[in-house]
Amino acid sequence: MPVAPSQSLALRRRAETLAAPYPNLLAEAQRVAAIVSQGVHGRRRAGAGESFWQYRSYTHSDSANQIDWRRSARSDHYYVRENEWEAANTVWLWRDGSAGMDWHSSNQLPTKKDRASVLMMALGMLLMRAGERCGVLGESEKPRTGRYGVEQVSNRLAGSPGEKASLSAKFSAHSRLVLASDFLGSDEQWRASIATLTARPATGVLLHIVDPAEREFPYSGRMRLFEPGAKSKLPFMLGRAEKIRADYIEKFQAHEQSLANTARRLGWTLIIHTTDQPAGQALSALYHALAKDI
Repeated sequence: MPVAPSQSLALRRRAETLAAPYPNLLAEAQRVAAIVSQGVHGRRRAGAGESFWQYRSYTHSDSANQIDWRRSARSDHYYVRENEWEAANTVWLWRDGSAGMDWHSSNQLPTKKDRASVLMMALGMLLMRAGERCGVLGESEKPRTGRYGVEQVSNRLAGSPGEKASLSAKFSAHSRLVLASDFLGSDEQWRASIATLTARPATGVLLHIVDPAEREFPYSGRMRLFEPGAKSKLPFMLGRAEKIRADYIEKFQAHEQSLANTARRLGWTLIIHTTDQPAGQALSALYHALAKDI
């Protein structure tokens, strides 16, 4: 059935709106990755870990020659053999896409979501250029590497909804994860989510993205606050914002300390990045945090 011209135009505009941030984010990620790559070296070690590690279910993105026909013949499903190198050198990336991430305190700063996207894309570029395999948690059927992998992972990260449900997606045991978020919300819920991932088992890096205003609360006078993603609700009005600054900062610092405690107890690395700081600093810290596992 043909699409009406008006409907076609509307669909095209929606597609252009969705695609618009991608070239800018990709260019920024490439720039940041190029700066950091001058100070790091490849991590792939030829010949290491080629022994059998485990079976995993076949996906449509696998080629037929990857199927282990002998193992598959014993069941109603197809299985693929993963070797030790593939399991140990797989990094799954996740960027929080919740409403609170799509915010910045100044037009001179990137939103937390955009900065997280750039850093995850740039990290994927560095890792895949070094021969490692990356995927977007909950959105990639299988991890990839090489030039094609960079394109696929970058494209998914740029448009990823970043749903928290993706943290329950399947991934190979002993993979490493990088979670980029502002980690706002309940400390208990985040602690439970990270503990569940650790038990699967997995470990990795928590990239805590913070807008400087969230840490400093530089506001005064009358302020009207809205809950992210729920602007239709009745706003919360502050009469004199400066009077609650000390209490706010104390609670925010307690939240950061809780996240740090969770990371330390569960064996994860915590990296804090404020969006008014150069992205290259955070990317370098991310890359070296993963490099120490090799």
